Amino acid sequence: MGKLAYLRNIVTLELHADKCTGCRMCMEVCPHGVFVLAGKKAKIDDRDACMECGACARNCAAGAISVRAGVGCASKFIHGQEHGTVARCFFRIWGYGV
Repeated sequence: MGKLAYLRNIVTLELHADKCTGCRMCMEVCPHGVFVLAGKKAKIDDRDACMECGACARNCAAGAISVRAGVGCASKFIHGQEHGTVARCFFRIWGYGV
């Protein structure tokens, strides 16, 4: 299976490099490897791979990351699981959704 991708160019994820301390916590908690280390600070490697779960922002002690958790595909998937429906953006990844 190739690299996961969600909807292009809509992710609310932002990294404020001036605040980053290089602790690497974002790299530890991100389920899709969105972040890499560039020098001594984090860098967003693939912004479109972000599912907006918010784990990076919640675990960044420096406050260098902002993301509106719950507005993207992750939110739709969780809502679908709770209500017995299918998250349409989930299926778009493989070309099944509308």
